[in-house]
Amino acid sequence: MSDKLDIKDLAMPSAAKIIAEKKLDVSKIQGTGLQGRITKGDVLLYLNLIKNDDKLVSKNTISNKIMSNRKDKKMDILVPILGESVVEATVSKWIKKQGEFVEVDEPIVELETDKVTLEVPASISGILDNLAVSEGDTVEVGALLAMIVAGEKTEEVKKPAVEKKEEIVHEQKVVTNINESKPIAPESKIIRSTQNENLEERVPMSRLRLAIARRLKEAQNTAAMLTTYNEVDMSALMEMRSNYQDSFEKKNGVRLGYMSFFVKAAIDALNQFPAVNAEIDGNDIIYKNYYNIGVAVGTAQGLVVPVLKNADDMSFGETEANIAEFGKKAKDGSLGISDMAGGTFTISNGGVYGSLMSSPILNPPQSGILGMHKIQKRPIAIGDNIEIRPMMYLALSYDHRIVDGREAVSFLVRIKEIIEDPRRLVVGA
Repeated sequence: MSDKLDIKDLAMPSAAKIIAEKKLDVSKIQGTGLQGRITKGDVLLYLNLIKNDDKLVSKNTISNKIMSNRKDKKMDILVPILGESVVEATVSKWIKKQGEFVEVDEPIVELETDKVTLEVPASISGILDNLAVSEGDTVEVGALLAMIVAGEKTEEVKKPAVEKKEEIVHEQKVVTNINESKPIAPESKIIRSTQNENLEERVPMSRLRLAIARRLKEAQNTAAMLTTYNEVDMSALMEMRSNYQDSFEKKNGVRLGYMSFFVKAAIDALNQFPAVNAEIDGNDIIYKNYYNIGVAVGTAQGLVVPVLKNADDMSFGETEANIAEFGKKAKDGSLGISDMAGGTFTISNGGVYGSLMSSPILNPPQSGILGMHKIQKRPIAIGDNIEIRPMMYLALSYDHRIVDGREAVSFLVRIKEIIEDPRRLVVGA
């Protein structure tokens, strides 16, 4: 087997290209992709590590995120691996300041990506030194954040903060005098219209919201995004759910919802139309023979997409249990990077908020996203008769660069067939 073939087997196409150009030793690069394949982010991390050190960096060192200079008792704090296909983050907040003492494992800086917010801990105890980046900066995987000089904590004499407090109170009082009846919060800026005296509140966007906005706009600018629609009669699915709800909950410890049926229907359709489960990587198309289904969840901080890994191997009970667990984690803010990495296709349910029709935006680098909407009773023609049926609009947004219109329409028709007759999932028809 040739070296070229070995690299293709070990690394994703974009990663293999960089490895070949830089003439890197693949045995020294830690792979974090599916089945241990090397991603572009893994290569970038490795390049940053060897750039910051004259010695070769072992695979174990890369996996553990840091490099240490034991002679000088110093340790560099680097941007950790952020997840599959995520190669950069924004420095949201320095939790610790220059010159402060930090304990081992104590959070020192907060990073934000378009998927998650994470804290980078101290690897050793010592003094935080050499802050290499500022709040708001964009940093790549493996980039230097700061340095910690090993040492022990010393007693510090704290200066009284009375004078500082008085200054702050005075400043707030001056601002309040603009409108004595309504004190103004220091974190908000109030602008008074001279024309109609209406108040406008200006609040800065969070880093996460900015990252989400940037990523969604990039999806529109990069992909040739189109949307196709269809409607589905929910009668059969609702009847099946009603008939087996109690026994399903007793057996699996979780309620039977609609989402598990749509997940299974999507997997069946993706198997028939693999282009919808693929992604573009440079001049290559990566066809994925596994099904990691992202389920979009709205939170107070923004939209997050936890992923059901290998959803085709899950039973209905396991699917519903995992979805319920994701919803709980999203609510309390405990979703991690691993929960949201590696998705191949996304399902969004705007119907839970009452949406009757929408055009969902792709979740890059994915090529398709399915939008579910509100179940609404409507008169429809059944043969020669008009009947009232519970109907739902479905929408499939897709990247027209690799998904043809015929495939997109047929994909949505296949989901319609399964939902209108769920027995197809059992018999494989």
